[in-house]
Amino acid sequence: MSRSPFPPVPAGRQEIGIDVDVLFGALPSRRLDASLDAATGQHVKHRIRRGLVCSLRGALFDARAGNDELRKAGDRTRFVPVGTVDVRDALTADTEIPRMAASGVRLLRLFPPEQWVEPDSAALAHVVDVAVAHGLVLLTSGDFSRFWRPFAGRGARVCFLDVHAYRVADFVVLARREPGFVASTRLLCGPDSIERIAGEVGAHHLAYGSRAPLHDVLPSALRLRTAGLDDEAWRQVAGGTAAAWLAEGA
Repeated sequence: MSRSPFPPVPAGRQEIGIDVDVLFGALPSRRLDASLDAATGQHVKHRIRRGLVCSLRGALFDARAGNDELRKAGDRTRFVPVGTVDVRDALTADTEIPRMAASGVRLLRLFPPEQWVEPDSAALAHVVDVAVAHGLVLLTSGDFSRFWRPFAGRGARVCFLDVHAYRVADFVVLARREPGFVASTRLLCGPDSIERIAGEVGAHHLAYGSRAPLHDVLPSALRLRTAGLDDEAWRQVAGGTAAAWLAEGA
């Protein structure tokens, strides 16, 4: 009998509560199905109950149209809409962020690298300030070693979606003085990356993310399920951190 190449999943870890890194829309440059149906399929297959989803149209083309498209689409029991703004035209944040907040959207996703925005951009700092003033939780892509700067010292609650295993020490040092900093687990693939962050600053500084359906969900889901965490810490990472954001906005 052949043996599975994967380590066994501990009891009670079959279902992941919330995925904080889901995208939806068309990618003209890639032959890839990034529809909500595709994201749903991956989540069902890998037993992920809910996802925080943002529009690729909003990220790459038209923020307002993308925000409207997403709020009208999908099953709200599975997907929570995440708004966005185009940092390249940061003045629109003055109207778009209040509009989203008034409609009940409590999360804002930023795409600085994809929009060719530098960490020291005045526009990025402005968007962060407006979002914080409206009580939004921020999600952002970008190399953590560069993109922590515009969020520090502002009282921001922000999930960094691209914290790599090589940046664990950087994240821990900053999270010690920034209580709102959270790392997605997607790239924390080192043998002790998740465990080290949880042990140093607490599991509430971690949240599960997959980047479904653009990326294969299996590696991130399996790494979380086999993480060396106690049951309470595991539940916090697998959904508790994100659930607290949603509860605050309820």
